[in-house]
Amino acid sequence: MIYVCVPVHNEARTAGLVLWKVRQVFTTFPREYHLLVCDDGSTDGTAPLLAAYAKVLPMSVVTHRERRGYAKSLEELLRLALQRTDRPKRDCAITLHADFSHPPDVMVEMVRRLESGSDVIVAELADKGGHAPPLLRWVRRWAPRLLPVPGVRDTVSGYVALRLVVWRQAQRGDGAPLLTTDGWSANAELLARLLPHARRTETIPAAARYDLAQRAPRTTPWRQLVGAWRARAVIRAARTTAVLLLLCALPRFGDAQDHTPLTAVPFAVGERLVYAARLGVFSVGEATMEVAGVDSVRGAETVHFRFHIEGGALWYHLDQTLESWVGRADFRSRRFTNRTVEKGKRWQHDFDIFPDSGFYREAGRDSTHPTVADPLDDAAFLYWIRTVPLTIGERYEFRRYFRVERNPVIVEVLGHDRVNVAGHKWNAIVLRPKIPNGGGIFAEKAEARLWLSDDSARIVLGLQSKFSFGHVTLKLKEYTVPGHP
Repeated sequence: MIYVCVPVHNEARTAGLVLWKVRQVFTTFPREYHLLVCDDGSTDGTAPLLAAYAKVLPMSVVTHRERRGYAKSLEELLRLALQRTDRPKRDCAITLHADFSHPPDVMVEMVRRLESGSDVIVAELADKGGHAPPLLRWVRRWAPRLLPVPGVRDTVSGYVALRLVVWRQAQRGDGAPLLTTDGWSANAELLARLLPHARRTETIPAAARYDLAQRAPRTTPWRQLVGAWRARAVIRAARTTAVLLLLCALPRFGDAQDHTPLTAVPFAVGERLVYAARLGVFSVGEATMEVAGVDSVRGAETVHFRFHIEGGALWYHLDQTLESWVGRADFRSRRFTNRTVEKGKRWQHDFDIFPDSGFYREAGRDSTHPTVADPLDDAAFLYWIRTVPLTIGERYEFRRYFRVERNPVIVEVLGHDRVNVAGHKWNAIVLRPKIPNGGGIFAEKAEARLWLSDDSARIVLGLQSKFSFGHVTLKLKEYTVPGHP
C-alpha cells in the first residue's frame, strides 16, 4: 500500500486537481494507494471540496478545527499511515504538497526506486522554467545550505517517499512529536531524523511548478531563510541524536533475532556436480548443479547457483534450468528464474525478491506479494539444506520458501545409507523433503528423497523424485569441489 500524505490549508483552488492527478498517476501506473489528507483549519471552502473527493477516491480526511501548522499536520498523517499498515517493510508513504509545486508524475519513479530496494527517496526541486521570483530562487538555493543533511542537496523540498519501517524506527520512545520546527525547516528535520535509519537513500530531480500555484506564499522567502537559520541547531541535534540512538540499538539487534548469527554462503565458486538421470536401468538424461559465480543484485553481493536437468522417456521430455542469486552474507534469495520446456510446452518465470522489504515481484505481472523474513527459492534450498545441522529421526519445518502460501517446507531425516557414486563409496544421510502446497521435484506427491554426504561438505550425492512416467533418480557421476579431496 502507498499512502499519499497531503497536508492542506486553504488550498481550495488546487487541492482537488492535485488529488485527481494522483488518481490519474495510479491509474496508468497501477499500484494500491490511499490518500491521507489533513485539512489544517482551512477557511476558504477546502473542507466541502475534500468531502466531495473523499466520496470518489480512496481517501481519508483528518480535520483540524484550528490551524496547527505544516509540521504537525505532516507528522499526524505519517503516524496515521503507520497505524494503518500491517506491512511497514513493504508499504510506503509519499509526502505531497497540495499547491502543485510538487509534480505528481514523479511519484512513479519514486515508487519504482522503493520497489528496487531503496528506503527513502527525495525529489530535489528545480525551477527549470524560471517561474519563481528572484528572491524566492535565491532563498531556495541558500536554505538547504543552512540545513544540511548528508547525501541530499535539496533538504527543504518536502517531496519525499519513505518506507514506513524507517518512520517507525525513527520514533521517539517517549511518544513526543518528532518534528519540532515548521515550514521548510520541518522538511529538513524530517530527513535528518529518517536517514540514519535508512539502508539506502536516493535523490531524483523534479521540476518545481511555481507557475501553477493559485495562492500567494503564506510567508515571505526572507522569513523562511530566517527560520532556517534559527533551526540549524535543531537539525544538527536531530542528526546526532538519531545516529547515537542507532548505535545504541545495534547490540540489541542481534538479540532480537533469536541469537541466530548470519550464515555466510560456504560454497566456493567453481563447485560443479554432474548427475546421471536414470529411470530404473535406463539412462534418461543428465543434470548439473553448480556455483556459477559471484554477482551483484541491487547493490548486494550474491552467489549465483544454477541447476539444470535435461532428459525424458517415451513421450515425456524435460529441459529445465533453475537459477538463484543468494546473498553472500545472509543466505537469502534476491532473484530466482525458472526456464522450462516440458512435453513441448515452454514457460519462464522470473522473480525479484526483496527480503529486507518483505515482498517479491514476478516479471510480467504488475503486482507485488508478501514474502517471508528469510526467503529461499527452489535452487537455493538445495544448497542451504547442506548447511543445516540434521539429526537422524527428526522432522523439521522451515518457513523459508519465498512464496508464503507454500510453507512450511518439511524435511524428515530418515537415516544413514552407504552409496556408491562417482567412483567412491560414501556414507550418506537420507532426507525426505517436501513442499505440501507446492509443485516440482519437492511436491508432496513427488515422494522425493535426497542423499547428502555425511561429512562437512554435505555434497548432494543423489536425488530421487516421482514423475508421471515413474521415479527418476539422479546419481552423482562426477564432481569438482574446490578444496575437497
